[in-house]
Amino acid sequence: MSEVSTESFITLLAMIGIVIIIAALLSGLIERTGFPQVAVFLVLGAVLGPFGLGVLNIGLDSPILRIVAPLSLVMVLFTDAISLNLNEIRRAGVLTLLVLGPGTLLSAALIALAAWGLLGLPLAAAVLLGAALSSTDPVLLRGLLRRRDIPATARTALSLESSLNDVVLLPIVIVTMTFLQQGHSPSGSDWGHLILDLFVLGPGAGILVGVCAVATLDVVRRHLTVRRDYESLFSLGIAFTAYAAAEAVHGSGFLAAFAAGLTISSLDVELCDCFTEYGETTTEMALLLTFVIFGSSLIWSGIEHITPILVLFAIIALLVRPVAFTVSLSRIRLSRYEKILTAWFGPRGLSSLLLIMLPVFANIPGSTQLFSICSLVVLFSVVVHGGSPFILSRRPPRRKRQIPQGTSPLEEEEATPAVATAPPPAVVPNEPTGTYHGSLITLQPPNRNRNPKKEEAPQFQTADPIRITLDELRQLWHTKARIILLDARKERSYSKSDKQAKGSLRVVPDETIVEQIRELDIPKETWIVAYCT
Repeated sequence: MSEVSTESFITLLAMIGIVIIIAALLSGLIERTGFPQVAVFLVLGAVLGPFGLGVLNIGLDSPILRIVAPLSLVMVLFTDAISLNLNEIRRAGVLTLLVLGPGTLLSAALIALAAWGLLGLPLAAAVLLGAALSSTDPVLLRGLLRRRDIPATARTALSLESSLNDVVLLPIVIVTMTFLQQGHSPSGSDWGHLILDLFVLGPGAGILVGVCAVATLDVVRRHLTVRRDYESLFSLGIAFTAYAAAEAVHGSGFLAAFAAGLTISSLDVELCDCFTEYGETTTEMALLLTFVIFGSSLIWSGIEHITPILVLFAIIALLVRPVAFTVSLSRIRLSRYEKILTAWFGPRGLSSLLLIMLPVFANIPGSTQLFSICSLVVLFSVVVHGGSPFILSRRPPRRKRQIPQGTSPLEEEEATPAVATAPPPAVVPNEPTGTYHGSLITLQPPNRNRNPKKEEAPQFQTADPIRITLDELRQLWHTKARIILLDARKERSYSKSDKQAKGSLRVVPDETIVEQIRELDIPKETWIVAYCT
């Protein structure tokens, strides 16, 4: 691989800056309209590429691509793993198995069959292409999963699939690459080395790095302090270290990154939450940068070599998923709308392109053709799946949630908290004393009109004006002020706990939290106090 020139380095820095600026400026518009974010950055790449301004021309042999693409795949796999809620997987065990087993694998098999029959590809190449095109894109799905009109079961199925299917499909890609490289079936010793590299050395290195990193962080937390935003950077450091460690022992660095993320997900909930707060944005910016690189010229190669047979194959590749998932989900009880959403939304995007780049980087014969075919399907998917939310979205009538009346969060009486999402297995009403080690945060101070008949609310003197302590909350309650206590813990922390403050309302701490609060129909002069860990 040639060295990165000064001009290439300046171009890369310019792209990073442009991606961050445009992503920030258009974030609100994209959120409101539902326009596919990926399409914006593909178009941006086309504008910068040789067909536009000509300031960016990245080919398959570009050193920038050979650095950015593997790092992007590492970040995709690590983010998928660290974002997993293991409690949710256990609760939805049957759904997870159906989505990843018959759903994902049957889709890959049907696409491979179409590639073998229609395009005349060798069987190993067809299987590789089927595996790559069965991978769903986490960036394209993220906007859909944030919508509150998506049913919970469909949201869970799509979320689990996008987080787990890459680790199912990646071994298939690597095994078929071995067949294509050797031109014949591997020998027994070759299979032994392959299994050792894929399922022992790679995951083992990831688990080892993850365990050591979490243990070290725990020691530092007990004796010093670590800022939450730096904990997210710490997580990214674990991902890259796990990849390097596995590659050093000839294991799969990509599976090591996934194993490291899964280790953190199971051992350190707080670190996962920190990564969700800060690290996911960094990862998303990196993935959007990769879309710009692909959009400059690479992804349009699918259009350059377009034929009626390729168009037919692209249509079939998009339509086999609904067939596979309808069959797979037929044994569980889902509404018709949930089945349609789960079966239809399987956008192909960056994950498919990154997987198909692996044989390209390995210089496997015919891999350039596979990349062109994959690019055409991805372009079709961005248009079709990106515009589908406008057609399939269904916003149910908004219902006002009930606010517990006459219940103090500091009393010992029994109270049943109203929740906006599925409650944990056991909700124990409890006074919010030492149970929670986080802060109580006031989201909305009241309009303090002086009323001589009421005791005036206390003036809090805190270092941070938006935070109050439990003692200050007690003072506020004794003034007979109207208070609503919100349980705003992260979903992972909430699902692992069997306790909840008495009389509190559950809200999901995401982009829609303001909309959730509006549904409460809260009277004026109400204190809204949220607690989290």
